Amino acid sequence: MTNNTTTWFTSWFDTPFYHILYKDRNDREAHAFMDTLTNYLNLPENGKILDLACGKGRHSRYLNKIGYDVTGVDLSENSIKFAKQFENHRLKFEKHDMSKPYHKQFDAVFNLFTSFGYFEDDADNLKTIEAIKQNLNEFGFGVIDFMNSEYVINNLVLEETKVVDGIEFHLKRFVEDQYVVKDITFTVDEKVYHFQERVRAFTLAEFEALFEQAEVYLLDVFGDYKLNKFSPKSSERLIMIFK
Repeated sequence: MTNNTTTWFTSWFDTPFYHILYKDRNDREAHAFMDTLTNYLNLPENGKILDLACGKGRHSRYLNKIGYDVTGVDLSENSIKFAKQFENHRLKFEKHDMSKPYHKQFDAVFNLFTSFGYFEDDADNLKTIEAIKQNLNEFGFGVIDFMNSEYVINNLVLEETKVVDGIEFHLKRFVEDQYVVKDITFTVDEKVYHFQERVRAFTLAEFEALFEQAEVYLLDVFGDYKLNKFSPKSSERLIMIFK
């Protein structure tokens, strides 16, 4: 049995295997980034943050822990179901499509860890930025933490095998039609699974064009989680702050 997906993110993110493959993500680095980012933005005490495409809520939970009123939203029903066990009066999770405005406004909207550029239609990527704009209050900031596409493409590991929890994941990466693609194949209980991740390889210039269309203003661009200056050749991240 082979599992193929069309809209890849609606199915792959909802499987337990996605979370197994990426279970070694660095929480310490993520927490330090949240500290640095919130301090830089000088968000108000008890400020309200929307974590857009929050997954299982690792950033949301930490932001709540350090004093913010956080709403985490994601399209993955299983991720939201998992995250809801951590809810409190200032931490809520809800299933939501990030290309549509949420029904509240916030001091900041964070879209973290390359959770952008999934859509096949560029119009939906523009709608996401427009939705972020609508979700910001008068003094609010939008933040998109994206891969630096130029750096990623130039340093692409074409083939790799990772063994996690006894599952052997075979990964193949390539660039196709302006997308960075990762093919993921593995076998569990004699069933062969195949998933694919496709992320639009947006450059800073392409983001700037989207921001102009959405009538938002790019304020700062950084190249890593310590908010150092962005370099197209050497920076691993593309972190954009706008309003």
